[in-house]
Amino acid sequence: MKQSFTFLFLMVSLCFGSVFAQKPTSTNVDNDSVAIVYFIKEISPENVLKLYKAIGMELEGKIGVKIHFGEDGNKNFLNPELTRPLMQYTKASWVETNVLYVSKRRFTDSHIKLAKDHGFTFAPIDILDQDGEIEYKTKGMGFKHYKKIKAGSHFPNYDGYIIYSHFKGHGSAGFGGAIKNLAMGFASPGGKMAQHASDVPVIVDKDKCIKCSNCINNCPAHAISYVDDVITIDKDKCIGCAKCIAECPKKIIKPESINLESNTFLERMVEYACVFTKQKPMVYINVLANISSSCDCSARAPLPFTQDIGMLGSKDIVAIEKASHDLVAKGHNCEDAFLKESGVSGLGQINYAEKLKMGTQKYKLVEIK
Repeated sequence: MKQSFTFLFLMVSLCFGSVFAQKPTSTNVDNDSVAIVYFIKEISPENVLKLYKAIGMELEGKIGVKIHFGEDGNKNFLNPELTRPLMQYTKASWVETNVLYVSKRRFTDSHIKLAKDHGFTFAPIDILDQDGEIEYKTKGMGFKHYKKIKAGSHFPNYDGYIIYSHFKGHGSAGFGGAIKNLAMGFASPGGKMAQHASDVPVIVDKDKCIKCSNCINNCPAHAISYVDDVITIDKDKCIGCAKCIAECPKKIIKPESINLESNTFLERMVEYACVFTKQKPMVYINVLANISSSCDCSARAPLPFTQDIGMLGSKDIVAIEKASHDLVAKGHNCEDAFLKESGVSGLGQINYAEKLKMGTQKYKLVEIK
């Protein structure tokens, strides 16, 4: 029996490139430059706080918890009660930015009201771009795409951030985790537009269109219409926000070009996230629950495609994304669950982030009992 257990333990370790341990350490990187990623199976409010403490980096001063309040009609966003002990312990504010597309989350007042309607009532809410935007230069960072990025003007007001992310699918990014939460979540609407620009989707099977008009009603650029009774995207008007991809119930709208290793949209997101990580101390918590092929921006979020897995925490954004991706792939019995479910791989995010020295894909998974 003991030999069988040892064999199973070694097989799990090899599968994830990691080792499970009983006691968390306070360091994030060991002597072999392997990042520590903490893991808790049980998803609970108490364990969110336990995970934050295990990371071993107590943020000081004014703290923001970057979160997603969920689109109007979405049922997959994370229950705010999960964060209650964390918010009380850190005395933090929830922070978010307004979106590009037609939504209650487009304007600050209705955005905050929606958040409260979704149960975010026991901590302050700060919409970071409510007073405009600021710019950060990217000179010397080795970027391909940006000389400057645009953030909500309240971003510098905080001394540190907890990036609390729902790890799930996304129609253009493959998956949305900590990187996307940073890149889109701290960007002003102008910054969001800059990331999406030229990422024009295509309609892959027009015969399957049921004429629900979800894509038309949610397009902020009025780029989608029926031409001769056929759904059509005007590429000259499209701003590439990907809202139509999320809202199509038949999944017939896809990104125009997909490269499994990298693509422009993924690289742009990573560059935005990279700038933000250089400005303030941050720690990362990913919650692997309600894992569907679409993001929390969709009012019509599909059912989860795999079981809830648990929660991860780390100081290393690349390691936590890689570990999250590995766990979802294992749970779905494949190498790339998001490629399987939505036809889009998000691995380019992880690869490019490592290239920009945001972290490492080598990690040790430390299970907290």
